[in-house]
Amino acid sequence: MKKVRLTMKYEEQYRIIKELVDHGGNKKRAALILGISVRQLNRRINQYQSKGKAAFVHGNAGRLPVNCLTTEINKQIVTLYRTKYQDCNLTHFVELLDEIEHISVSYTKVYNLLKDNYILSPKPWRQTKRKMAKKKWYRDHPKQATKVSEDVIDHQVALEDAHPRHERCKYFGEEIQMDASSLLWFGDKKAHLHLAIDNATGNLVGAYFDWQETLNAYYHVYEQILVDYGIPLRFKTDNRTVFNYETAKTKAEHKDVLTQFGYACKTLGTDIVTTSVSQAKGMVERANQTVQSRLKPELRLHNITTIEDANKYLREIFVPKFNDKFGQDIRKFESAFDDSPSSEKINYTLAVLSPRTFDSGSAISFKNHYYQATDASNKLICFAKGTKCLVIQALDGQLLVTVDEKVYALTEIPKNAKVSPDLDFEAKKKKPRKKYIPPMSHPWKRDSFIKQQRKAHKYHKFT
Repeated sequence: MKKVRLTMKYEEQYRIIKELVDHGGNKKRAALILGISVRQLNRRINQYQSKGKAAFVHGNAGRLPVNCLTTEINKQIVTLYRTKYQDCNLTHFVELLDEIEHISVSYTKVYNLLKDNYILSPKPWRQTKRKMAKKKWYRDHPKQATKVSEDVIDHQVALEDAHPRHERCKYFGEEIQMDASSLLWFGDKKAHLHLAIDNATGNLVGAYFDWQETLNAYYHVYEQILVDYGIPLRFKTDNRTVFNYETAKTKAEHKDVLTQFGYACKTLGTDIVTTSVSQAKGMVERANQTVQSRLKPELRLHNITTIEDANKYLREIFVPKFNDKFGQDIRKFESAFDDSPSSEKINYTLAVLSPRTFDSGSAISFKNHYYQATDASNKLICFAKGTKCLVIQALDGQLLVTVDEKVYALTEIPKNAKVSPDLDFEAKKKKPRKKYIPPMSHPWKRDSFIKQQRKAHKYHKFT
């Protein structure tokens, strides 16, 4: 005969009703103890007399809920995470299960299912890792006695060592936090993802891939902000690595982010604050982790292997989807952005500025190539040896040079002539196109740039 097991609630009902049937008693008192009516008590007595103890077993006992997943689906979820989605965080994994695999399941179910199979998320809490390791150890050593030790810990932290939580900014665009993170985004080659996030709304306002953490990438992030929203009030960036990783004498112009980017910010009216404390810009640090855990699997699932396609996917698909999920509606916030400048001003302000000196051949060297100054009609302009100038490489790649408060175009001197006047037939000369040279209204004064550069390097030498 099968042994009947009851829960504590029904075990008490069975004991009281059995006592009532076997020895008699007050039905009203028994109904009051059980919290049921006398009529319901009589029904339970009749059920007991016909079925015995089995009458107290709930009708749904042993029956699976209608929303319970089958064993096959549970195994499929575990297999999918171990193979196809092994680099996804669990929240993203649940979304992809519903979106791609058409398996609708809750986060709690997936978390418990993977935990039962000793699988943790890619970035688990340290405490969770310790608990999992302890659970596995006791599974492998079932006879080992448990030893519990208590340590007396002083939980108070000195104020200068703590990083207490602060409220967010009030205005949209009041503070934009920027940082870059390196990861093996494309195969076995590292790339850097540059992010800019608004402190008030938590929205990504700029994102750009580049192979290194360079000025070019930060300029493209700044360009996205200027075009989409306008001129922000303040940037908060890192004070280490690429911003100050070389001395002033050895730093290359295209990597001199601190002075170049700071000069562009000053020109457009954006303040820039640098800090060496990662917690001071914790929002972008946390956003880097979230974007890494979600973007890398999406790039792999969409077969994106080039940095150009990744930047397109990032700007058109990922950033809007990220802001819809994690950001806030910017229309609910007052804006601190100034009006967007013209595309021409953006192109010529976000430029790489490099001081140079003309040699005896009226030429300058820039990035291992020689150039000469020309006017709008391609007429060669010669300068004396030792003339100081400032080379401007615009955001779109155009090269200009300023000498004595005038702007000229730069024409590259080829290493070898393309046509020989003695051996080649005379070809029909094409009429040279007139080059566009912007007016001297941009911040291209050599003295002011050198002053800003020296000031920045001097400041960061002692901080």
